[in-house]
Amino acid sequence: MKYTLTALILLNLGLIAFVLARPSHLGRVAGRVVAFVALFLLPGIALSRGFSLHLEESKTTSFCLSCHVMTPYGESLHVDDADSLPAQHFQNRRIDADEACYSCHTTYAMFGDFQAKLGGLLHLYVNYLGTIPDELELYRPYNNRECLHCHTGAKSFEENDMHVDEREALTANETSCLDCHDVGHLLGEASSDGAGA
Repeated sequence: MKYTLTALILLNLGLIAFVLARPSHLGRVAGRVVAFVALFLLPGIALSRGFSLHLEESKTTSFCLSCHVMTPYGESLHVDDADSLPAQHFQNRRIDADEACYSCHTTYAMFGDFQAKLGGLLHLYVNYLGTIPDELELYRPYNNRECLHCHTGAKSFEENDMHVDEREALTANETSCLDCHDVGHLLGEASSDGAGA
């Protein structure tokens, strides 16, 4: 996709150079069509493709961890602790390693992608123009829907007696998954093998 975008931009620059070098062609219909394509159509397509490319890139774990304030969260994915949900999900490939942050922190609802992107823009604003808080917090309480998106239908979840007893309360978000699974990112306790996210 990156190469397609580069080729599109180069084609557009070539057409613009042609229009600027031969303004006499603008008097003809074909010249006006070329000018329209060069000045409006191709830039619009390139902008759309570039925007899409950057949206996809913002889903990657490497993008999330590119801010220094997130480094401890990336390191916590390598903690050797059975109680650390993020580490266990990451190390046992229960989530895609390339989209680990996005997999657990997006909202699996109709406008979840859009809300995640707005939250990401707020993160970027705070990181570059605002004041980074001493302790990071989620913008809203963690919803069970994000856990159930993957765990519903999984044998280990479906056959667990605690989950069977609490199924309705979990689905209705009356009981939080984090009431029992309360250990999140273990900051500052990365494993000694030196692995980083």
